[in-house]
Amino acid sequence: MKVLEAGFVKGFMALCAEGYRQGWHERNGGNLSYRMTAEDVAAVRENLSEEGEWKEIGTSVPGLADEYFTVTGSGKYFINVDRVPEESFCILKVDSTGTKYQIQWGLTDGGRPTSELPTHLMNHEVKKRVTGGLHRVIYHAHCNNIIALTFVLPLKDEIFTRELWESMTECPVVFPEGVGVVPWMVPGGREIGVETSRLMEEYNAAIWSHHGIFCSGETFDSTFGLMHTIEKAAQVLVMVMSVSDRKRQTIKPDDFRRLAKEFGVTLPEKFLYEKESDLFSDLCR
Repeated sequence: MKVLEAGFVKGFMALCAEGYRQGWHERNGGNLSYRMTAEDVAAVRENLSEEGEWKEIGTSVPGLADEYFTVTGSGKYFINVDRVPEESFCILKVDSTGTKYQIQWGLTDGGRPTSELPTHLMNHEVKKRVTGGLHRVIYHAHCNNIIALTFVLPLKDEIFTRELWESMTECPVVFPEGVGVVPWMVPGGREIGVETSRLMEEYNAAIWSHHGIFCSGETFDSTFGLMHTIEKAAQVLVMVMSVSDRKRQTIKPDDFRRLAKEFGVTLPEKFLYEKESDLFSDLCR
């Protein structure tokens, strides 16, 4: 099977296209990676080449030894993923030590994988372990309203989670574990990868302050859906904050507990604290 005919590649490209339509991928912003199944590899193996140079990842991910990934390229535009796919993303293999990678298809113009490859692979390693291999997608986007909130809300998991949960009833059902928040850090290196993967031990979404958000999921649809839900909740919160200095009414802790019972989800009690005030000026101190 040709690479561009494979189902996983079509799903990969579709997510990139939809993310771009949402306005989350200005210029070369954002990146996507997918940990391939053995069946995926077998389907396209005849198109893969083992002749490329092995290059340093920049971190060590022994839990991903000999795994294959589909990854967007550094400096590549999401708008071009379905226009010039061979130039926009690649299939790469991690070596047996978990320290090097080899491009086996794609990035035909001499490109390289996203500069945030260390963060992606460190997160894949964590999510593979904590989900028993179920999670295969890591998606990073520059979502407008989430970025805006990192300028006004305290950079605390408890506050971001609670405010997003209150913004739409579906939120605690879609991400009952909450969201984590990474303080501003230089992207692309090992340090931010370590901090993000630490949060991914507990959450499926990690907000990068003044930058964007990372989401993890089992499929392209579920991962995009998580991102979309969080960003829509953020948009609602930004709208509420823009028209009033306080919430007249909202969802209370006992309401969340009833919701959790009805939908069969577990909501950590650390997010169900009693607020001292619903004034946004107090919240944003």
